[in-house]
Amino acid sequence: MTNICAAVLAALFLWIPLSIAAAQNVTLTSQDGTIQLAGTLLSFDGDYYRVDTIYGELTLDSSGVTCEGPGCPDLADFLAEVTFSGAQAAGQVLMPALVEAFAKHANFTPRRIVMGDAHFAYELSDSAGRQLARFDFHTATTTDGFAELTAGEADVVLAAREIRPDELESAYNAGLGRLDAPGRGEVLALDALVPISAPGLFVNDISIADLVRIISGDIGSWSDLGGEEAAVSIHLHSAHVGLKQGFEDRFLQLSGVTTAETVTRHDRNMDLADAVARDPFGVGLASLSETGSATRLPLSGTCGMRMVANRATVMTEDYPLTMPIYLYTPARRLPKIMREFLTFLRTDKAQRVIREAGFVDQAPMEIPIGGQGDRLSTAIASAGEEIVLTDLQRMVAVMSPRARLTTTFRFQEGESTLDAPSRSSVIQLARALEAGHFDGRELIFVGFSDGVGPAPINKRLGRDRAEAVRKAVVDAAVTLDRPRVKLGVDSFGEALPMACDDTPWGRQVNRRVEVWVR
Repeated sequence: MTNICAAVLAALFLWIPLSIAAAQNVTLTSQDGTIQLAGTLLSFDGDYYRVDTIYGELTLDSSGVTCEGPGCPDLADFLAEVTFSGAQAAGQVLMPALVEAFAKHANFTPRRIVMGDAHFAYELSDSAGRQLARFDFHTATTTDGFAELTAGEADVVLAAREIRPDELESAYNAGLGRLDAPGRGEVLALDALVPISAPGLFVNDISIADLVRIISGDIGSWSDLGGEEAAVSIHLHSAHVGLKQGFEDRFLQLSGVTTAETVTRHDRNMDLADAVARDPFGVGLASLSETGSATRLPLSGTCGMRMVANRATVMTEDYPLTMPIYLYTPARRLPKIMREFLTFLRTDKAQRVIREAGFVDQAPMEIPIGGQGDRLSTAIASAGEEIVLTDLQRMVAVMSPRARLTTTFRFQEGESTLDAPSRSSVIQLARALEAGHFDGRELIFVGFSDGVGPAPINKRLGRDRAEAVRKAVVDAAVTLDRPRVKLGVDSFGEALPMACDDTPWGRQVNRRVEVWVR
């Protein structure tokens, strides 16, 4: 009985298998010979054996046992194999750049092997020429990625949208754990959908409401928007592309409409951008990373607000059509070299690579008060009767000696729970605090709200949200030496809107917590 308990205690992690097709019998014996376990080897990640025994699935440190049997791996020549599947842009553009940067960082030699338009691999070798890892990439769509993960055909999903409830349930039922749990579904980079038109079209900007009406077919002629009598030609990504699905999830469904049947579909983002640029009456939604020669249209609102997609507005997610790119991993131990790669993705080096690849990184950037002119003037212009001059004066007094971090926190629609990008931001800010990036400085978590309801209540809601975010960051920064940095909270409620309150998505953008630092 003692030996059984010792074996169970040794198995600190219990995972569900990816595939048991190659499972073979092994016997694991402790170094002193007192503990012996026989079973079926399910996987080996270079450090740990995962074995199906009469006591259940156990994970054992290879350094503490010897392995005998036909299924025992060669510890000296272990090859880590990881399969990535999912979004095309992230898989074909972003990940190759990150893998090659990781190889350089770790002194590995990368070798790219192309097996088709949507299938390639990277082999990583050490300085002696010994192959250490093989990263396989199947790039198609976000939907395909989740399907392959659930079917045991992939280890990592690259997603251009957040996981949907049915996919989450399927993955859980397949034994992959909660893919939306912290550490399982993290934001890899940021992208955005940008309304684009043919160069020279009379449209200078467009509201999300009109964009939804165009895509749903409610607006069929440019004359409805003040232009000439010409049919609107709509170009969108194919129905299975994650960016398009993300727009549907966040905007079309919220408006209770569906996409018009007359839409022209494109599998590749660059094909979409090129088609719009050639179509004299064309309009479309393209990735910020690839808009080609088409004209980018700023987003406008009925209250006079205007928002342009750029690095700062996407990093803060003030731009409403910001689309995070997610990386989802199952609840099982991945090979050591893959864990090292995931750690590398959070470094400053990786953030620079993300920027150079045309995507928006998440490295916190400080925006001085001088860069807030448009926001402050809009706040004054759109202030309601309940926002008095003293409220605006206090807000300016608090902000003037400080800079705004691009790290911004927002909440799920109708809830007090942080949305997925904000949960990743909690971890990132906590790591920055632990690393001492803000030592000797003061951070204030400032809560804002939409303009629905009485101003005093909105101000209180903003403070409650700010305090909740501050607590989440402090709880995540477990090694933070608290005296090194000051962390405070404040709230200005509805005093600084980022969007018009006349739409659900505008109100959601306004409900946020910003971080100001000095």
